[in-house]
Amino acid sequence: MLRITDLHVRYGGIHAVKGISLSIPRGSIVTLIGANGAGKTTTVKTICGLNNEFSGSIQFENLEITNQQTMDIIKSGISMVPEGRRIFSNLTVYENLQLGAIFRNDPAEFNSNLEFVYYTFPRLKERLRQKGATLSGGEQQMLAVGRALMANPRLILMDEPSLGLAPILVQEIFAIVKKIHEEGVTIMLIEQNAYGALKIADYAYVLENGKIVLEGPGADLLHDERIKHSYLGI
Repeated sequence: MLRITDLHVRYGGIHAVKGISLSIPRGSIVTLIGANGAGKTTTVKTICGLNNEFSGSIQFENLEITNQQTMDIIKSGISMVPEGRRIFSNLTVYENLQLGAIFRNDPAEFNSNLEFVYYTFPRLKERLRQKGATLSGGEQQMLAVGRALMANPRLILMDEPSLGLAPILVQEIFAIVKKIHEEGVTIMLIEQNAYGALKIADYAYVLENGKIVLEGPGADLLHDERIKHSYLGI
């Protein structure tokens, strides 16, 4: 579904991503794990057209999206849940969800997507008129995911969805990722929480200093001694 080939990304004089190649098959959960500063968020932003200084190829559904605008990438079927949630705190839950569907013009599709969000996050339905700022951290993360789902994506990019959440909420977020996947959405999961990500991922890439240093099925890497030592503290 998504294929990245020889991607290099630079910020001024910093070579942040150094020739990575990866693929995300349709219907899978693929995770990109690594320490802070490894290049994970840079990779996601580049997929979404938010970086200009890069080279390489990004294909989605066999179409080159390398030079497309972010608006067109969203319309093609890719949504992003950004690091830090980035909800509109002064808007209500419902208004945030509406903005997720800003490029969708079919009222029936909007209502269908809204019902799916309600099904996935019953708490959001209970808080539709609340301002985003009044939600708990976990609820704000649910809203960020729900907003992305309103675009009716075929592929959703989740950047550090568990970041800053209490342990019990981290478990809930990973359960939500699995639930969304079971509904037919392909997921690229960016995480520092290697254990949680590898437990649910079909395939995983390990990024260090802008390079992929290890890859394989999530279950295999979960038991890899190098991953245990470097990322799981075992």
